[in-house]
Amino acid sequence: MTKLKLSMITGALLASSAAFAQVTAITGVTVHTATEQGTLNNATVLIEDGKIKAINPENVTANETINANGLVLTPGFIGSMNQLGLVEVGAVANSRDASDEKAGLDFDPSYAFNARSSLIPYARKGGITQSVVSPVNYDGAYQGLAFTANLSGEFDSVTDKHTAFVIYLGAKSKGSRALSFQQFIEKLEGQKAKLAKKDDKKDDKKDADKPSGEERVLTQLLNGEMPVVISASRAADIVQIIKLKAEYGLDIIISGAADAVLLADELAKAEIPVIVSAVSNLPSDFDAMHATLENASKLEKAGVKVLLTIAGDSSHNLYQLRFDAGIAVSNGMSYNSAIKAVTSNVADAFAIDGGKIAVGQPADLVLWSADPFELSTTVEKMWINGEEVTTESRHDKLRERYTTDSELPRAYTK
Repeated sequence: MTKLKLSMITGALLASSAAFAQVTAITGVTVHTATEQGTLNNATVLIEDGKIKAINPENVTANETINANGLVLTPGFIGSMNQLGLVEVGAVANSRDASDEKAGLDFDPSYAFNARSSLIPYARKGGITQSVVSPVNYDGAYQGLAFTANLSGEFDSVTDKHTAFVIYLGAKSKGSRALSFQQFIEKLEGQKAKLAKKDDKKDDKKDADKPSGEERVLTQLLNGEMPVVISASRAADIVQIIKLKAEYGLDIIISGAADAVLLADELAKAEIPVIVSAVSNLPSDFDAMHATLENASKLEKAGVKVLLTIAGDSSHNLYQLRFDAGIAVSNGMSYNSAIKAVTSNVADAFAIDGGKIAVGQPADLVLWSADPFELSTTVEKMWINGEEVTTESRHDKLRERYTTDSELPRAYTK
């Protein structure tokens, strides 16, 4: 090997080692950990190789030091049950990929996820670094498979394709919800019987016994390997859902849950998390007669794990999640619980990485100018997997285009 080649290899290794060892220190920061540690004042957080290396280390050695001077650091917020990256313009059919009339129980919309959607940078402006994206099915109970993606904007940003199975078991405009419950139970029973029969078999006919996509999903549910998000709001339906968990050992999360306050103690005992909107304060139908601004607080105080989500068009308005969390606090929810409801509770319920500021966790972090739940607060810096990302959105570019002085006609820039 020539000296030139050896020198080039050595230089490349040193450069690679230097890049790998890049350490960023955030000092003098108020840290909302979203863990049992609560809030840390005047703290130091070290980031290395995409993860949180240390919190308040005795010695700080870093390539980059950011003196936060009292600014606020939180885990990146996590959205859930939205169609971010699957829809661009709701009124334009060919920009919607969250549903298909031929989709079945194992429908996987992650294949259509658009990491370069213009909605993603806008969501980042609200401190969102990850999202649990859900399919929709307007014609049936089975929605399909939710997946998790980070909001880095990179094409490999889908981090988990089978985060949860989503099913709707609420009111129907045509027909009875009872049939949806019955058919779901029949599918669970059928797959349970197949698994029992398979265990009894002595032969090894792998090809003949190869499971279908639907069977694989049902097996994951029965084995507790994947949660099922059940969309329902009426108290009577929630009673049936609690029984489903007891009967089949399913890992259940309830979404909507407007009447959940009537069964708060039972949900806490059954360890069933609920996904609610903090601003749903009026009955939208006969299933949601107990929707109030205090629901998140009441559920929290009863010991239920609460996840906050956006009501309505959550894909385009995910930015507003922090404001909804602030409304929950103003209506009785504790501040730390509200932080957890948009970070660690979401990560725990869906068994995904992130949502906490703790050693070894992914460095999905947001540095805020002040309290993140206040309207005037802005994102100062954001990291996803330890890499700083921009919060510039299409809205910023349009503002610059229409306000920049130029010799060209108004609305144009050089």
